[in-house]
Amino acid sequence: METKTTFSSDDLKLSGIVHTPDDLRSGERRPAFIVLHGFGGNKDGHGQSVVARQFTQWGYVTMRIDFRGCGDSEGERGRIICLDQVADTRNALTYLATRAEVDPERIGLVGSSFGAAVAVFTGGADRRVAAVISCGGWGDGERKFRGQHPTPEAWSRFANMLEEGKRHRERTGKSLMVPRYDIVPIPEHLRRNMSAGSIMEFPAETAQSMNDFRADDQVGNISPRPLLLLHSANDSVTPTYESIEMFKRARQPAELHLLSDVDHFTFNQENQRLTRIVSDWLERYFPVQKPR
Repeated sequence: METKTTFSSDDLKLSGIVHTPDDLRSGERRPAFIVLHGFGGNKDGHGQSVVARQFTQWGYVTMRIDFRGCGDSEGERGRIICLDQVADTRNALTYLATRAEVDPERIGLVGSSFGAAVAVFTGGADRRVAAVISCGGWGDGERKFRGQHPTPEAWSRFANMLEEGKRHRERTGKSLMVPRYDIVPIPEHLRRNMSAGSIMEFPAETAQSMNDFRADDQVGNISPRPLLLLHSANDSVTPTYESIEMFKRARQPAELHLLSDVDHFTFNQENQRLTRIVSDWLERYFPVQKPR
């Protein structure tokens, strides 16, 4: 069953959809996952829907959300500031813990790309998070951007854009708006995987906030709660080394899986090997029924 819902985050009304398993009994509380979308996407993207449906079939309650400024949520359109998204995730957790069908002590996060970085950071910063699954995420914004703008000329253009964004705001009091592919390049053949209604222009402050964001600083704090890092072995959008670097900084229990037959929009592809990896990991580290 799917139920539209809203919750409050910093006086903004954010939108979500709660999925409950068909076999949920009256009065029963289940473990749950909050599903976090990628950069400028929304909860209705194919990958987010796939995750929510699959996890619900496995017996978990799930809630896919729109970050502020995205999808159906309130907030300035496209103003994506990383620590604001962390706040949105923590407030989503607070809300989900109040629902009658959810075990408030067993709420995990599963995020893709930008949402994966937010999931890792939030998991390290908030002890209420019971498990974290990161798919195609990143641990250091500047390191990631250097991989996404790899030539000296490309990096110079990106760095100059950040500086011009600061100067523009100082001169005018307004944000310099920047096309999304100037921030995060995506190959043409992968763009069809983006959520319908994805935001295509952002204030330069968004790029600066991403540049400064370091999930690396929090990933070690997730332990002893379980962490699963997933990444395409040949990611065309977010460099594969980002998940490798996070894994180096993680503490057990943590797993890293690199998949050779998928690209960046990993959950969109409904890869059966990936599904088995996640299912086996959940059964081992975060089962629907607590071990007796």
